[in-house]
Amino acid sequence: MTGKSGPDTLIAALYEFRVVERPDELRLMLLARAEAAGLRGTLILAHEGINGTIAGPDAKLRQFVAELQTGVAPGPAFSALTLKWAKVAGIPFARLKIKVKPEIVTLRAPEGNPAHQVGHYVAPAEWNRLLDDPELLLIDTRNSFEVAHGTFPGAIDPGTAKFTEFPDFVAEHFNPAVHKRVAMFCTGGIRCEKASALLLARGFSEVFHLQGGILAYLEQVPEAERRWQGECFVFDERELADPASLGLPE
Repeated sequence: MTGKSGPDTLIAALYEFRVVERPDELRLMLLARAEAAGLRGTLILAHEGINGTIAGPDAKLRQFVAELQTGVAPGPAFSALTLKWAKVAGIPFARLKIKVKPEIVTLRAPEGNPAHQVGHYVAPAEWNRLLDDPELLLIDTRNSFEVAHGTFPGAIDPGTAKFTEFPDFVAEHFNPAVHKRVAMFCTGGIRCEKASALLLARGFSEVFHLQGGILAYLEQVPEAERRWQGECFVFDERELADPASLGLPE
């Protein structure tokens, strides 16, 4: 059962790929701080970074995130967090969970680690210009039920039911000697960032991904200039997202 909230209730969706040497110890430290602040939601820690969605009182949640950004021992400073903020009508989580997992987004391809290498970030304002490149191979890294709601024209649909199928799709359909320039996108940026690391590790030389994902594109690019066709499916909410809505981590 979720709790009621006042006007100062805030939700933060966040992630960053960064080497975390001791995620188990960091979990204990973050759990103590989040509990003391009255936060709810889920954070996932791994050696490759942090990912999660948490909610709580405005000032306390902002302080918690600020501490993440400056560094909470024994963890690194998550100084490049991808963050989305929104006010919520009610706290959407029944409890607080901070977990340590092998990956912050499951791909099951160890070579695809953005904490070690990642493709070129393309700001939403520059994305249309990249799409005009006739040599570009454009891949939608989302799952098939998400792609069915909307995508960019000309994008390849991998036809996957889950992200763990993506490495095999790449191996079966693309060749780094042939496909010189590859661009990818996803809902909030996390999957395509990881996919870019995978392609680089497999020998693709020029790899790009949409910074902040589709949601950032819809928020920042004027409607008259958007290339996007259809709706954007927000994975965690299981509903079609309005362009101005909050995008939760995938």
